[in-house]
Amino acid sequence: MTVGGSDRADIRITDVIAHPLTQKLPQPTVTSWGEYTEVSIVLVEVRTDAGITGVGEALARFSPKAYADLIETSLKPRLVGGNPTDIMAHWRTMRRALSGRSGGMLFEAIAGVDIALWDILGKIAGLPVHRLLGGVGRTEVPVYAASVNWGSDEFMDRELDRYLEKGFPRIKVKIANPVKEARRRIERLRKRAGDDIELCVDANWAYTLEEAVEVGRALTDNAYFWFEEPLRPEDERGYEELHRRCATPLAAGESNYTLDQAMRLVENRTLSYLQPDVARAGGITETRRMAEFAAAHDVQYAPHIGMSGVVCETASVHLAAAMPNLRAMECETDSSPFKTAITGAAPGADRQKNGLLPVPTGPGLGIEIDWDAVKKLRAG
Repeated sequence: MTVGGSDRADIRITDVIAHPLTQKLPQPTVTSWGEYTEVSIVLVEVRTDAGITGVGEALARFSPKAYADLIETSLKPRLVGGNPTDIMAHWRTMRRALSGRSGGMLFEAIAGVDIALWDILGKIAGLPVHRLLGGVGRTEVPVYAASVNWGSDEFMDRELDRYLEKGFPRIKVKIANPVKEARRRIERLRKRAGDDIELCVDANWAYTLEEAVEVGRALTDNAYFWFEEPLRPEDERGYEELHRRCATPLAAGESNYTLDQAMRLVENRTLSYLQPDVARAGGITETRRMAEFAAAHDVQYAPHIGMSGVVCETASVHLAAAMPNLRAMECETDSSPFKTAITGAAPGADRQKNGLLPVPTGPGLGIEIDWDAVKKLRAG
């Protein structure tokens, strides 16, 4: 029986290799948390005895070698010898590698493996991942530029102008404390962008509830389309109260690892937009569950990508293409080697036109990795 160009249907996993990568950012990313000048990810390579290899990415911004060790010592022994197409079975097995509540390094590590398994499944089937997910027929997905970083007026003006010149109709702005400055810049950037550009903001948990209510008034007055992560993710009651007191729709979810962590604020429709990150939220398998649960509750899906690489970006495009409740996908605009050096494909920010990004058509994720380039970026 021939499968995906192989003469073996009974394919087995032979190896799982974690590649911890670190890079200096071309330009620091500045949020309410501070300034990031360096960031890491982990690429996960899953090999099979049929010569089919899948690649995934784990969101591992710091201490990437610790993630790599977790993958190769705790997850790999549970995977080798198994059929790569048994994705849910492998997900459940990996989940049991550590006890305790869902989250943390384990789920980001699982995400890297899970994405690689979907890549393999697509290559076996000869179909792109979005088709395997039962796509809704999209050939392009809407994206928004991320982000106008927090800084001086002149700095933020330059950032905004750069995204306008690239043709983005949707742009995200980072805001922080003090509240008075945030309100002033919200109004200032709206005037600079004009009424036809969709603007949203990301606070990265900067505010207390009362501060968020005050900032929310400025967002409503200036027609911003969402208020992202105004409060710390654990403060679900705070989000519910803010929803009652703020007319601007709320967005969150990048800090959630599993569906159960997103369920309450989606089920009661406190959130208008759910933003899981495929490289954190258990990979394609769990992120799909989150997006579909959101769809069932009339909440829109907006994939999060932050300082990530080309594999995370590509997996997010496939999910965006397949989910019926898509609003728009984040499009990081930095020229990171994680996006430019390890594959021949140009970053999404360079391929989008008027805020639309083409969906890959090749089997699996539809990208090829330059493993020699990966070696040059290995951490330590």
